[in-house]
Amino acid sequence: MSTETPEIGPVDYLVVEFPGNRMKGEALARLVDLVDAGTIRVLDLVFVRRELDGSTVMVEVADLDGDGELDLAVFEGASSGLIGDDDVDAAAAVIDPGSSAGILVYENTWAAPLVSAVRRAGGVLVAGGRIPVEDVLATLDDLEAAETSV
Repeated sequence: MSTETPEIGPVDYLVVEFPGNRMKGEALARLVDLVDAGTIRVLDLVFVRRELDGSTVMVEVADLDGDGELDLAVFEGASSGLIGDDDVDAAAAVIDPGSSAGILVYENTWAAPLVSAVRRAGGVLVAGGRIPVEDVLATLDDLEAAETSV
């Protein structure tokens, strides 16, 4: 058995709501681009629909619009097991009735070499987080306004 730690990047997840079950292909095309570029690796991709009565239905990844044609065959079977039934239930609970959500778990493969180098150097991640885009934009707007008022 090897004692070498595998080179794995940080793993993140997203839950994205599509109000009124209106999913468009542009975001999925960008997801495919990220995978093709080696920026991320999709570990899990699950779609859930919350019916108007509050019940939930799992939607097959390969046929999102229900027309019988494979829309996302490239992600069919993308299931590492990291998303459990409790995770799907929690995601479904936060979306509005009549809406759908995509649950994505992905590895940031771009960061794997950096993470491995940090580990080899004895470094340990002690904190992490994400700044919401809205907060970044608001701060940039505030900075720009302060610069123009000087």
